[in-house]
Amino acid sequence: MALLRGVNVGGITVKSVPLAEVFVGLGYSSVRTVLASGNVVFDADGREPATVKSEIERGLERAFGYDAWIVLTTQRHVRDVVDAFPFPEVDDRQPYVVFGSDTAVLDELAAFSETETDPAIERIARGDGVLYWDLPRGSSTDTAFAKRSARNRYRSSTTTRNLRTLRKLL
Repeated sequence: MALLRGVNVGGITVKSVPLAEVFVGLGYSSVRTVLASGNVVFDADGREPATVKSEIERGLERAFGYDAWIVLTTQRHVRDVVDAFPFPEVDDRQPYVVFGSDTAVLDELAAFSETETDPAIERIARGDGVLYWDLPRGSSTDTAFAKRSARNRYRSSTTTRNLRTLRKLL
């Protein structure tokens, strides 16, 4: 499963059909896009993850003309991440998961959250290859963690998904 970073926001438009065509053109099978937020479920037919990540990012750059970054994961991992969400789901809060392909970056963001965020507003917890993030609805660009995680230095290795989106992926 490929989770694309920064598509269909900020002027980078990637439609589902052309997106799926990129993956098929790269030789992947059972390709399916989910929602319009850059989610592709596919079979990599035993290829090495580093090769898959590199091929897909280059293919997206060629096809859509932007600096493409993905986080590669598996359905099993996503299921485990969803099942382990540590915060209660309530109507006035937004449950997110920040996926990362660089452990050091996730550790850095987790350390930031321990000292620089207000736990009365947003809660962050470290998970397996992810950070769980829970915050009031409508504040996903306004909190201390939101502003930190949006920095350019994190773009190439992180992407965020709503817990409901992850359930749809499964």
